[in-house]
Amino acid sequence: MAARRDKTHYLYIAVIAAVLLGITVGFAAPGVAVELKPLGTGFVNLIKMMISPVIFCTIVLGIGSVRKAAKVGAVGGLALGYFMVMSTVALAIGLVVGNLLEPGSGLHLTEAVRHAGEAQAKAGGAESTPEFLLGIIPTTLVSAFTGGEVLQTLLVALLCGFALQAMGTTGEPVLRGIGHVQKLVFRVLAMIMWAAPVGAFGAIAAVVGATGVDALKSLAVIMIGFYTTCLLFVIVVLGTLLRVCTGVSIFALLRYLGREFLLILSTSSSESALPRLIAKMEHLGVSRPVTGITVPTGYSFNLDGTAIYLTMSSLFVAEAMGKPLALGEQISLLLFMIVASKGAAGVTGAGLATLAGGLQSHRPELVDGVGLIVGIDRFMSEARALTNFAGNAVATVLIGTWTKEFDRERATEVLAGRLPFDETTLIDDGHGTHPDGAPAPVPAPSADSSATASAGPSAGAEDGVPV
Repeated sequence: MAARRDKTHYLYIAVIAAVLLGITVGFAAPGVAVELKPLGTGFVNLIKMMISPVIFCTIVLGIGSVRKAAKVGAVGGLALGYFMVMSTVALAIGLVVGNLLEPGSGLHLTEAVRHAGEAQAKAGGAESTPEFLLGIIPTTLVSAFTGGEVLQTLLVALLCGFALQAMGTTGEPVLRGIGHVQKLVFRVLAMIMWAAPVGAFGAIAAVVGATGVDALKSLAVIMIGFYTTCLLFVIVVLGTLLRVCTGVSIFALLRYLGREFLLILSTSSSESALPRLIAKMEHLGVSRPVTGITVPTGYSFNLDGTAIYLTMSSLFVAEAMGKPLALGEQISLLLFMIVASKGAAGVTGAGLATLAGGLQSHRPELVDGVGLIVGIDRFMSEARALTNFAGNAVATVLIGTWTKEFDRERATEVLAGRLPFDETTLIDDGHGTHPDGAPAPVPAPSADSSATASAGPSAGAEDGVPV
């Protein structure tokens, strides 16, 4: 085990070195660096290839091994309620900071910038609520996997999970088979991760080569303000909530997820770390049903970073155009854009398209100003992705605590480094329920959460799958 951990340690050192090398190449040879973009795109596509099977296996195993369907509904309802509240808080924080900074003052709109804004508006056409809801339904049962749509995969997995749950003991062989498929999927994912340095090098070199240093200097105010706002939101708002409700330190949790943050930083996509977040939350002590429902749902509905970005960017564009938004206009426009952004999390550039589409539908005269931040959107996309990821990690621990599906004792051991995460398989067979359905040994539950303290789907006799 020690040798494996050493190997993955070298892997992430290589990622850091690749990022630094990419920045150097981007400044030294911008033309060459831009041509390296396919390296980053290819790595992200490899990760995205695994997302649908990871979500399907995790949710089906989680729901199929729970005897009470009401528990799954309670977790989902609580998660959606929490996501709505936190999105509103993030939206309000972005409004306050944006109004205080007034970052767009003094900028001028050029003809090139105007065309860039028009292009983004076409890409971010507003989607109606019926279209969004109908888009969740896949064409066929298997098209959700081939289309790469997270919400469609989530729907199919929920249906299959509840069907297996209703089948009782008859469905146990299917559950065991899916458990073995999950092992295979995570092993393939672990193999793909060895391409991370190449992907990080290509992605960073391309964006630095295309952007250059001039755009960063001219737009430093909004960029620094946005990063600072996201950092304060994670540490102060989410950190306080996490400490009060669970007793877990936000710094310990962020340190535990350090490799995932590095992966997101180098690819600018929170989706690239989704499978690892699912695996690490289960290892931390959150039960499989809670993790399987909260994480995939949060990737589409818990967009704290995107909310902050949309609010601050809208105010920035309005100020730069000399047409500031009134408070009522700010609230109606930004609420619309939060709804329009659902399902776009993890897609690089989706935030910019959503911003342009929202302005097009509410204040068309401001769309041209979107081009002002095209140059730095790639860097802001990283902050959006990092904040969304942190918000989903915190949400998973909170939902697990509130539903009594979180093992605090195990979390303490994991965060202290005494129970290391297996980077080779990404699956912890010693925690909760084995993928083949057999109950695994767990720590003795505490007195106040005896039914579910083991944090696995088989924590209570009534919820486990009999062998």
